[in-house]
Amino acid sequence: MKRDMDLIRELMLELEALSVPSTDIILIAPDAIAVEGYDTQQIDYHLQLLAQAGLVDAGGADGCGMRAGPGIAFRSLSWAGHDFLDAVREQDVWEKTKAAAAKVGGYTVDILIAAAKAYVQQKITEFVHGPH
Repeated sequence: MKRDMDLIRELMLELEALSVPSTDIILIAPDAIAVEGYDTQQIDYHLQLLAQAGLVDAGGADGCGMRAGPGIAFRSLSWAGHDFLDAVREQDVWEKTKAAAAKVGGYTVDILIAAAKAYVQQKITEFVHGPH
């Protein structure tokens, strides 16, 4: 299955919105999160990718070991997960980041974060100093 960064972003937004006490670890099943245009198999695969990439915190639990089926162990977004989501949260930043990354022919999470941060930095500079 091909990795879909739009789905990664949507799942991160969904997970961020969950209220999980910091002492709890819950199982996030793929059928508990609906993202329009994606089936549960695609969602499960991408939840696994979030765990593998270290974008979510399972509270020290082995996400695979806790599984009785599909899904991931989840306590919160990790620091890296928050950085990713903060970098690409705004739709216009996300679209411009993807467009810039597509021009170079491919991208990873790290490249997307770097591109999004550069775009946000440019917006901040324009806000502070005016457009160049």
